[in-house]
Amino acid sequence: MQIAVDAKPSPLTSPRYRTYVLTLLVIVYVFNFLDRQIVTILAEPIKVDLGLTDTQIGLMTGLAFALFYTVLGIPIARLADRANRVSIISAALVIWSGMTALSGFAQNFWQMLAARIGVGVGEAGCSPPAHSLIADYYPPEKRASALSIYALGIPFGSILGLLAGGWIAEIYGWRTAFFVVGVPGIALAALVKLTLREPLRGMSDHAKANDAQQPSLSETLRTLLRNKTLVHVAMGGALTSFVGYGLGQWLPAFFIRIHQMGIAETATYFGLVLGVSSAVGTFLGGALADRLAQRDRRVYVWLPAAGVLIAFPFYFVAMLMDNPYLAIGILIAPSILNSLWLGPAFGTIQNLAPMKMRALASAILLFILNIIGLGLGPFLVGVLSDLLGGTFGTDSLRYAILLATVAYFWAGAHFLLAGRSIRQDLDTARTADI
Repeated sequence: MQIAVDAKPSPLTSPRYRTYVLTLLVIVYVFNFLDRQIVTILAEPIKVDLGLTDTQIGLMTGLAFALFYTVLGIPIARLADRANRVSIISAALVIWSGMTALSGFAQNFWQMLAARIGVGVGEAGCSPPAHSLIADYYPPEKRASALSIYALGIPFGSILGLLAGGWIAEIYGWRTAFFVVGVPGIALAALVKLTLREPLRGMSDHAKANDAQQPSLSETLRTLLRNKTLVHVAMGGALTSFVGYGLGQWLPAFFIRIHQMGIAETATYFGLVLGVSSAVGTFLGGALADRLAQRDRRVYVWLPAAGVLIAFPFYFVAMLMDNPYLAIGILIAPSILNSLWLGPAFGTIQNLAPMKMRALASAILLFILNIIGLGLGPFLVGVLSDLLGGTFGTDSLRYAILLATVAYFWAGAHFLLAGRSIRQDLDTARTADI
């Protein structure tokens, strides 16, 4: 791979090309979550067809996926901090898209598990290098906004995954749905490779970080983990993700199982209503944080704290509603609130991390929040549902989801604790690379 030092500035610094880079990376991230989340709406037909338990569904979509996704994210990010990030993203896109298509051929739990692990292996090469690229194209005061726009790939990818998966499965079956959403990603990978250019490291910081040697892995880990703000933001994001991934995986099954909604109907309501709400919250989080932080930079962590703490009572009420449509309406509010953290958190991490550590800093954040969030969220909700089944019957999933949302209080505490050190840590980081 071409080393980043060889990259040449020029038209790369133009606002027009910068916008193109961000737009294409958003599309890549849409495909990332489309291929990741399609299994959410397909969980019930896969369970019936392959004879799986809720625990197996949770393991397949959560813990096993997350282990490979997060562990491989560290060495890939390490590579991205010195090699061509565009090449890494395009190669990763080919891998996860191909494995998504192969998921449709699974005949048993172990084959499906292997395919989903393959998706996780590929997706490990997406966000760390993408975050690092965005940090080089956008200056510090615009990074939360830029990264919140990038994070729109999460709700938009989830919307498309739910709609495409739900409607294709309704008409043609769940196997066809995997194939239809997986194959186009390979063509997108070619577009990424041919049109994105590798920028100079630190291009938007007006610093000379390219001449510095990349720190060792142990030195990088010590530097990042000594930062109190980074640790609290990572834990706050991880616990928010625990609820988000847990509910994201199991809410469609909840409406299908408890409220007897059809798979296509669930995909439409859940995808459009709640997906759009999440997109609104994701965009607002970055835009509001960058604007309000001009007065007080603690807003970067105060806003996520407010979002998760206020979201809890809405989830509590919605889960106890007998009317599914009223429940979905109530869920609009927490879907906005629990998405406010993404842009501020990822922007703060990129602003805190030294330039030669940015991709790895992103990977460490993703490691923590995905092991706890993606790995344990869907898995533990599935385990709780099976454990409570003897007492509550089909309602066991309702109470498993309710128990998971309690983690929001823990998440809010970490975001508030980050407010104690964020101003000093941001000042230190800004002067360190100059």
